[in-house]
Amino acid sequence: MKINESNIDRILRVVGGVALAVLGFGVVGGVGGSIVGGLGLVLVATGAIGFCPLYALFGISTCRVPKAG
Repeated sequence: MKINESNIDRILRVVGGVALAVLGFGVVGGVGGSIVGGLGLVLVATGAIGFCPLYALFGISTCRVPKAG
């Protein structure tokens, strides 16, 4: 797996993912809360490893490409 997320992208994913996980599992509850919490956990995981499968599927990368030369 090649890293395809920039540092800012990773930070935003982790922060947003933690917020969604807390909201989903702690506040909302039920099936909707589980879905929101699960989405939050996915964001935390992808932010932690720096790889997003959807980015790879669509050929997107937020990492800077090193300049040649």
